[in-house]
Formats: sequence, structure tokens, C-alpha cells
Amino acid sequence: MLYRKGIILEKQKLTTKQIAFTAMFAALVLMATYVFKIPTPTFGYVHVGDGFVLLAGIFLGPGLGALASGIGSALSDLIGGYAIWVPGTFVIKFLTALIAAVLYRFLKKRVKKTKLGVSVPSVIVSGIVGEIVMIFGYFLYNILIISLTNGSFTGAGLASAVTLSVTEIPFNIVQGAVGIVIASLLAPVFAKLKMSR
Repeated sequence: MLYRKGIILEKQKLTTKQIAFTAMFAALVLMATYVFKIPTPTFGYVHVGDGFVLLAGIFLGPGLGALASGIGSALSDLIGGYAIWVPGTFVIKFLTALIAAVLYRFLKKRVKKTKLGVSVPSVIVSGIVGEIVMIFGYFLYNILIISLTNGSFTGAGLASAVTLSVTEIPFNIVQGAVGIVIASLLAPVFAKLKMSR
């Protein structure tokens, strides 16, 4: 994995602990995404997995956290009957965790460490930015999926796809907000497990 001081740069050997925590977070993301979900009008679903996507980025770092998040989320789509979403979900959740991780590491250096062992304000801010990426990413991917489903990439077809995709934004905002709350509440618990490097 390419990694240095929280930024993807150079090769680093993986430890058994890192591999185990990466697998654990992929499983947590998968279960939280797959078990607790509500279908939405545009063939997708809202879930609570984003909390673990953010936690994976924060505690595993940009490389491993993004990988665990992408794999866990994509597997949920695959086994849940949403195969058409797998490629987009992998990329979107990968980027969500990556950006949250990089921003968290940047902010953590500038915020006083608390007794909780983690900077909850930094978790919140990095979570907000990461979830904005998720909302925008799914907006674009919704347009693609709806256009493919309708078989229309004409001006009218794309306008219809954009209109339908806009209806998905409130669901993704709620999903992102719930994810940030979950990450903020659970971050001190994971910090006590001494998962962060």
C-alpha cells in the first residue's frame, strides 16, 4: 500500500494487525450497509454503513481505510441484489473514506487532543466533507444508472435522469448525517482499542 504520514506516497509493509483491522472494517461496513437499509425511489437504498466508512478512513488511514470501505460497501450491493451499483459504490465509498482520512489527519494536528483519545470535532468536520463527496458521487452515478436503465442519453433523457437523481439527494443527506453521528459516537470507542497508528 502506498502510504506516508497519512498521505498516499510510498510503499509500506503491512502488519498482521493492519490486515486484520482492514478485514474487520470491511466486514463492519458490509454488515452495517447490508442489514440496516431502506430502499429509495431511484433503485438504491439508504443505510447506516457510512458511519463505519468514516471510521475505517479515520482509524486505518487513507489507503487501507478506503480499501476496506470500498470493498465492504460494494459487497453489500453485490449480495443485496444491487449489482449495477457495485462499481460506483466501490469508487464513491473509497473516495469518501480517503478524503475523510486525509482531512482528519490534517485537522487532528491542529486540534487539542481530548481525554477521549480522538478529536471528535475533527471526526465531524472530516465526516461532513467525506459525505459531501458521497452525495455528489451518487448524484452523478444516479444520472448514469437512470440513463442506462432508460436507454436514453439524449438531452431529454439526461434531463429526466437529473430530475430523478435530485430526488435521491435528501436520502443521501440523511444517510450522511446518520453516518457522521455514528462515527462521532463510536470514534472514542475505537480509539480505546488503540487502532490508530
